[in-house]
Amino acid sequence: MEREDLFRDPVTLCTGQTYDRSSIEKWLAAGNLTCPVTMQKLHDPSIIPNHTLRHLIDQWLNSGTQIESVYLKIVDCDISIAAIKHNLESNESALENKLEILEIIHALADELPLQNSCLIQLDFFCLLLEAVFRNSEGLHFQENLRFVEKALICALKLLPFSDLGSLNMLKEESKFAYFVLLFEKGNMAIKKSLCHLVEEIAKGLDTKELCIKLGKSANLLQEIIHLVHNNSEAAEAGIQAISALSLIESNREKLVKEGAVEELVEHISKSKKHERSSAPMAVSIIENLLTLECAKQAIINHPSGVNALVKLVFRVSDHEGSESAINSLLIICFDSETAREEAISSGVLTQLLLLLQSQCSGRAKTKTRMLLKLLRSKWNEDSKHAL
Repeated sequence: MEREDLFRDPVTLCTGQTYDRSSIEKWLAAGNLTCPVTMQKLHDPSIIPNHTLRHLIDQWLNSGTQIESVYLKIVDCDISIAAIKHNLESNESALENKLEILEIIHALADELPLQNSCLIQLDFFCLLLEAVFRNSEGLHFQENLRFVEKALICALKLLPFSDLGSLNMLKEESKFAYFVLLFEKGNMAIKKSLCHLVEEIAKGLDTKELCIKLGKSANLLQEIIHLVHNNSEAAEAGIQAISALSLIESNREKLVKEGAVEELVEHISKSKKHERSSAPMAVSIIENLLTLECAKQAIINHPSGVNALVKLVFRVSDHEGSESAINSLLIICFDSETAREEAISSGVLTQLLLLLQSQCSGRAKTKTRMLLKLLRSKWNEDSKHAL
């Protein structure tokens, strides 16, 4: 593309078509009241600067390199933001066409200062969510997954700058059912993206009711927990989603019921001690769930439950997770002789003494001394009872 072929000052009409300012002003000055491309009558003759396209053109001119094909489509085909929005909303648009539109949105989201982007002003985040969860009729489910995967990636790029209240559309039963179905039958990329949405839903004040609704869905919780069970590439996203859901008290019992504690224990047990992993977050969730008696029993009854907690008391590489592990052991060991015996046989005393000699926080050292005192006093009590 030659520089002289580019727009100098791109502007957009109410029809969504983009023109160079000098050309369209001459057209309108000649008395024409229609759009030159669509020939639609202009119900509003005003012209709006197309800052998005202008930014892309300036960026290319400053780079001194060939513009990427996705940008050529914007310049050559006159696809304005409004036209992109129309194509995405239309049920008549072909799948391949929508995939191309998503490539453009992805590129714009990557390159533009999003705070001032038309993608945000026109609420493309909400638009993308609607497109994902409306379960397009007549489109084969597996084919639609290609669109869903790309659309969710685009939505997550826009999410930090968008209104999270848009996620409340999932309160609608049809959209919620499709949300769960995507968790069940989507690929790993889709499941990771959905986990990120769950995390944001749990954090938002405006989406608290929706978070409670998520917690009531046994199928949804099972699918998220299953990601941790498989130790898949989406396991970390699954753990983050469980962590977020557990912040709501009413969700905790349901998470325990669906096997979250057991799967988190397995995840910790399989993690390599000297490598950075999501095990510290897993033990933090367990600590949060131990407000429930059923969670305590799940740890005690699991063959590796107490041992998994001991494993995270002291880590050579860092002390991330140490405090949560110690707090969890304090809760478990206070009323359970079995847990105390298992903790001691798993080497907790050595781990605690090593932690005291390390550079861990003062709070962690205080908790360490508390656990040592508890184990010593309970050990003396247990010994007296045994005599």
